[in-house]
Amino acid sequence: MSDGSALDRALKSIEQISLARVAGRLVRVNGILLESIGCALAVGQRCQIEESDGGLLDAQVVGFNRDVTFLMPFKTPAGLKAGARVFPQEKRADLTIGDGWLGRVINGLGEPIDGKGRLGGESVLATQPAQIHPLTRQPVSQPLDVGVKAINGLLTIGKGQRVGLMAGSGVGKSVLLGMITRSTSAEVVVVGLIGERGREVKEFIDHALQAAGMAKSVVVAAPADESPLMRIKATELCHAIAAHYRDSGKDVLLLVDSLTRYAMAQREIALSLGEPPATKGYPPSAFGIIPKLVESAGNSSSSGSMTAIYTVLAEGDDQQDPIVDCARAVLDGHIVLSRQLAEAGHYPAIDIGQSISRCMSQITGKDHQQAARTLKQLQADYMAIKPLIPLGGYVPGADAQADRAVRLHPAIDNFLRQQTDECASLALSLANLEALSRA
Repeated sequence: MSDGSALDRALKSIEQISLARVAGRLVRVNGILLESIGCALAVGQRCQIEESDGGLLDAQVVGFNRDVTFLMPFKTPAGLKAGARVFPQEKRADLTIGDGWLGRVINGLGEPIDGKGRLGGESVLATQPAQIHPLTRQPVSQPLDVGVKAINGLLTIGKGQRVGLMAGSGVGKSVLLGMITRSTSAEVVVVGLIGERGREVKEFIDHALQAAGMAKSVVVAAPADESPLMRIKATELCHAIAAHYRDSGKDVLLLVDSLTRYAMAQREIALSLGEPPATKGYPPSAFGIIPKLVESAGNSSSSGSMTAIYTVLAEGDDQQDPIVDCARAVLDGHIVLSRQLAEAGHYPAIDIGQSISRCMSQITGKDHQQAARTLKQLQADYMAIKPLIPLGGYVPGADAQADRAVRLHPAIDNFLRQQTDECASLALSLANLEALSRA
């Protein structure tokens, strides 16, 4: 009887075995866009394309037109030929995450690229950052120490705030991010190096993060030579990782360098699909994905926090660049780096007049806010009369406020400067600020 039951089970299992594998055919390669027919695929579905050497190229469905499916590869397509088979990918194994991810470097698919072995953990990691209901968000109520005097004192950042770091190329964005990473009081730091030069990945790890910063960090790298789809996946993976640690009850700092490269990756995909350009060559979808991404950061209903700092490249130092303007509208503050200050050897080159933290009034006391306003006013007064001083247009004693601004300028300038290896705690920054405001 038992033999008969075993035979019945064996016969039933044979019925479940697929005798054929469904596949489509590759009919066109147009730059980074691949076209396939003969197999129904859903938008967002993964698939594999047969290469001439027998390997399989991973891709994702990004659109369709009648019976033609548009695919975008995760890596540079090579060795493809007309008629190559396109296989719908079987369900991928879930990514699992844990504290073992700290100190590791991965790509946009969650694969380790640091040669330190496989990754694993106890919790399943969501492939997409979850959207947070606005009424369940915990308010930004506590300051986050980032170890930079100018930010701690004048542009105080709160736990759960989303801030943009606006600057042109070569003004010191990455160096400032490294200072923040090493000095921050956050328990976990997630760094996304998106679309930057390949050599900067290792340099950022070795020189900016260093051993102390790397020990509590997860680095997700998608350099400029990666496909636009991989750059988008890497940016979204950063947010998913940070959200996991936030929901585990930890204070998390997310650094994305840069948000502009993320928008550029979307521009490449959208233009390939035929979406018309709108502003400076960016299609509407490039502006639509930024708020969606940013809103997945910040606090949730958990006891943890997720603070996000996004670098935004101002092309040509234009603060009215469309991506800069879009980011400024959806973020909770912005820090502007000035090329003029950088060329004068002033680091970090933060222009305190153009920068603002929209959450500062919620996380600081009245005395702190008054001291910050006083120092900003003194700096603005000095910059207004600075051109007159060499010409003899400034007369001491004519204006008490101007006299005070000129007298305190060396001390204010020293407060705004900081060595890259120097850490200024929030308490020290506030003490120095209040002493200056009373001088």
